[in-house]
Amino acid sequence: MASKIALITGANKGIGYETARQLGSRDTTVLVGARDAGRGREAEQTLRDDGADAHFLHLDVTDAKSIQQAAEWIESEYGHLDILVNNAATASVARRRSLPSETSLEDMRAVYEINVFGVVAVTNAMLPLLRHAPAARIVNVSSEVGSITAQSDPAHPLRQTSVTMQYPSSKAALNMITAMYARELQDTSIKVNAANPGFTATDFNDHRGFRSAAEGAEPSVYLATLPDDGPNGIHWGYIWNADRTGGYGIIPW
Repeated sequence: MASKIALITGANKGIGYETARQLGSRDTTVLVGARDAGRGREAEQTLRDDGADAHFLHLDVTDAKSIQQAAEWIESEYGHLDILVNNAATASVARRRSLPSETSLEDMRAVYEINVFGVVAVTNAMLPLLRHAPAARIVNVSSEVGSITAQSDPAHPLRQTSVTMQYPSSKAALNMITAMYARELQDTSIKVNAANPGFTATDFNDHRGFRSAAEGAEPSVYLATLPDDGPNGIHWGYIWNADRTGGYGIIPW
């Protein structure tokens, strides 16, 4: 049996799938959280074919019953959880870009249900299991678009991208959520950090990014496997500089 147990939400494709694949290659049992059973089982099989100890786990982050059942299953099967990667997210349920002044409140609420409230619901349900692990890690997949510092910098490349409000504001909220969990758990062996994949080409953005899904997963995997002396309460990942060069480091809130 693998030495660690990891749950990745939204793991049936894109960055979530790559996170599962990379963790699976590191002596970790990966629980493929997905709300679509067909896609989840397909991802499970592909990961298994690649040599990972992968298991599909039905999980809809907007459904309290689904979350509770997932936590109960992990408890009965493993008794603990070493890694939680809150990866599931959406940019827009309506799939329509709009200026902040034209924002659909219905769409914004739907985005927050997944990107913000879903993270809190899943994290709170899994915390008892994470506390049972020797040194658990919580990774919230955020984005540089949620950085108020970056969005306020006229020279930052983000200023050349769309100005929709739903997704960036949800990631700004997720950053604060990350900081608050890290503060609560600072005297425990659990570390809580936010990951920035960078502008990654996936179905999420119609493959408009310049980083691969494998590259986009690297920050999550790094934070999920931090040593005991690793950081707690930071936003870390790909840095998109004003000259459009990049590297890895701390992203300003």
